[in-house]
Amino acid sequence: MAQVKLNDRLRAEYQRLFDTCQVSVDKVGEVERLLDQLLANSERYESVAGKMNMPWQVIAVIHNMESSQNFKRHLHNGDPLTARTVHVPAGCPRDGVPPFTWEHSAVDALRQRKMDQWKDWSIPGILYQLEGYNGWGYRLYHPHVCSPYLWSYSKHYTSGKYVADGTWSDTAVSRQCGACVLLRRMAEVNSFEASPHSSTLASADVTASDLPLFRYSANAHVPGVYELQKFLNQFPTIYLKEDGIPGEKTSNAFMKLTGYYLKGDPRAT
Repeated sequence: MAQVKLNDRLRAEYQRLFDTCQVSVDKVGEVERLLDQLLANSERYESVAGKMNMPWQVIAVIHNMESSQNFKRHLHNGDPLTARTVHVPAGCPRDGVPPFTWEHSAVDALRQRKMDQWKDWSIPGILYQLEGYNGWGYRLYHPHVCSPYLWSYSKHYTSGKYVADGTWSDTAVSRQCGACVLLRRMAEVNSFEASPHSSTLASADVTASDLPLFRYSANAHVPGVYELQKFLNQFPTIYLKEDGIPGEKTSNAFMKLTGYYLKGDPRAT
């Protein structure tokens, strides 16, 4: 299959989609459950990430996509670790004797993809690697559909998927949470360090007087805060859950943009 290049246009598209990613309302509970499981196993992902010089969160979301977070399955494609892989890529890992440890197999899978040689772990660089892991069929042959491997369970995806190798359906709907949806939630809960855009917050030239004042609240919905969060999410490195609650993360984002915490924040002076 033809290789897709990570050019400036594709970088901008990836960043825009990540910045505007919102979980579909009916999928919030499942996304939170998956996120909790990934975070609980972070040490195992970190042990592999250290050998690859890559973010452990990327390995975690690949594991969710390929193996439903099952540590008895190959990261290559979800085949059992009791033997070498049978499905594409078949015969992996080529070194060692089964049964394989999950860590051994994971390192092999990532090295096959040359992720140990990849240096661009910005948001666009990560999304490029994730889409390539699944293949470029959506982008090349069905560009009207945002790949569900990345965006399923978000408002970027509605329907359309490969139901078998080479078999496409416009009406089929992915039943698996997309990798970038989980990454976005990790960013929202401070479990993933998202890289900035090429622009900076300073270039926005926004002051506190440009924004309405809201009182800090850790758990209460406040009128107008949803709109504030939506506005703040337009700026680089800010990833808020748009829930209408002006809590710590919203106050942090307000501080980053204006130099002031929300009124009533205990940290405000």
